[in-house]
Amino acid sequence: MQVFLQQGYANTSMDRVAAAAGVSKQTIYSHFQDKEGLFTALIRRITIERIQLEFGTEMLQGEPEAVLRRLAQVYFDKLASEEYMALIRVVIAESNRFPELAQLYTRTVIQKGRQILSDFFRSHPELKIADPEATAHIFFGSLVSFLISQEILYGKHMMPLAQDQLIDTLVPMVLNRQRHQ
Repeated sequence: MQVFLQQGYANTSMDRVAAAAGVSKQTIYSHFQDKEGLFTALIRRITIERIQLEFGTEMLQGEPEAVLRRLAQVYFDKLASEEYMALIRVVIAESNRFPELAQLYTRTVIQKGRQILSDFFRSHPELKIADPEATAHIFFGSLVSFLISQEILYGKHMMPLAQDQLIDTLVPMVLNRQRHQ
């Protein structure tokens, strides 16, 4: 995987992959039809593995504000690593060639998170959230936008914003509990 992350898909040869893995090309081809098959399998595995965001029932227990803060923090903890950012860069760069990989990311990360969060909002009618799906989309969209602008596009020095600052502003806004300073 490191070869793809460092070189990108186009610049990665099966010779480099075999050398990095310490196996022969024949061994790789016995498991994968071609470079595309290997790349797709690697992206699929790392995305699904990394993105099994700990959305168990314990994650959704407690006061809504605590739940949203925990979800945001887990999202950042799981996804803000250098390796994962490199993976996202490769997926974005190769999305025209491999739209199914971009869709896999959308399905396993964004859509899954949105569905779980919109179900959570619906299970808490006291929050009076008129559109749980749109609100969940806004919540996760803000987290994704933060990672893209701050990490993937290297904007953290041009427009600095701390994760805690985003979470401290986003959570009350989503819960319609903005505090006026």
